[in-house]
Amino acid sequence: MRIFLSCLQSLRRHAVPAYQYWEPYFKNGIVEGGHEWLEAPDVDWAEALIDEDPARVADWRRRTWPRVVDHLRAEQRRGHVDMFLSYLYPRMIDESAVAEIRALGIPTVNFFCDNVREFVTAPREYGAFDLSWVPEQKAMAMYRRAGMPAVNAPMPTWVDARSRTCVHEERFGPTYIGSRDVQREALFARAIDLGAPLELRGPGWAAESTAPADARQLLAARRPVSAVLRNQVDFARSQGTVALARKIGGRLRRSRGAATRSFDEHVAAPAFGEEYVRVTQQSTITLGVNRYPSFRHPASRPDTYSRLRDIEAPMLGACYLTEWTEGLDQLYDLGPEIETYRTPEEMKEKIAELIADPRRRASMRCRAQQRALAEHSVPRSIRTVADALGVGRR
Repeated sequence: MRIFLSCLQSLRRHAVPAYQYWEPYFKNGIVEGGHEWLEAPDVDWAEALIDEDPARVADWRRRTWPRVVDHLRAEQRRGHVDMFLSYLYPRMIDESAVAEIRALGIPTVNFFCDNVREFVTAPREYGAFDLSWVPEQKAMAMYRRAGMPAVNAPMPTWVDARSRTCVHEERFGPTYIGSRDVQREALFARAIDLGAPLELRGPGWAAESTAPADARQLLAARRPVSAVLRNQVDFARSQGTVALARKIGGRLRRSRGAATRSFDEHVAAPAFGEEYVRVTQQSTITLGVNRYPSFRHPASRPDTYSRLRDIEAPMLGACYLTEWTEGLDQLYDLGPEIETYRTPEEMKEKIAELIADPRRRASMRCRAQQRALAEHSVPRSIRTVADALGVGRR
């Protein structure tokens, strides 16, 4: 298949965390599946992520989408384009342009990875596509309620063939790699108090460090009062008035300068790139966390959804212990392949059980990796999406 790809490609580096990892995942996975990816030259998809001002985003759409449609029209003359595959936030979408692409005979699919965190209802703009690729099983209900065609397929994760090994020397203890937030802080503080032997790697855990500020937060700090008020109104519309009240209350509590927990005795060096792969593979146990901060849910009862690491860590051959959430039992055989916890107490108990059983850890590494590579790969998901569209079997 020839697949046109919009996955936040950019012409320059933007101050938006982690947007760039999607491009190699999609592109390498498409090629591995025996397909060809296409993209529009001179289009900066990530540009629209750095600014939420409606007028400037509208200007970006006016500049961007005609180039995309013209490029697809030319590619369709060169040879059939089987699919338009994008990763777009609602404000990035020009519904009339998507309709033009569909009129060319090109089926359109939009992937989005944080439906549960970002939305209460499926965004109206996503109805412009023939299909939505939804990785969180628990998010499928919102698409059904909206009457929008959607398919549940895993997060598009790709790892290099050199990293697809499951026999690893264990050089590190039970490890979590990721930045600090209020939910992770509370979870790990309790587990450590219970005696869990943890290593924490990432921004914000060490006392002398601070997590890199999100570009949107930096922009918000410079917004005029009118923009701040508009943002609060938009937040209330999308998240609800209860969430807005919790948001304001949370900011007030932070402004009073409440002390935060020190994790210094459990902090190890951050791991990025090749070091991330090495630590993930060589940790006795690699930990996942599926809860997230949200003003829609009480801090004491956080919501959860399956994350990218639930695919990536097993693909790398990790012994993986992650937070239980809906859909994990559809991805893995819980126990033989990966393990889960629901509370800090259970996390501590599962860590102790796994540390005491090296043969089980070795078995879990290989069994979970085999399942992830065979059933949760990008080529497999592309096939699932294509079958749902009825394309690509020529």
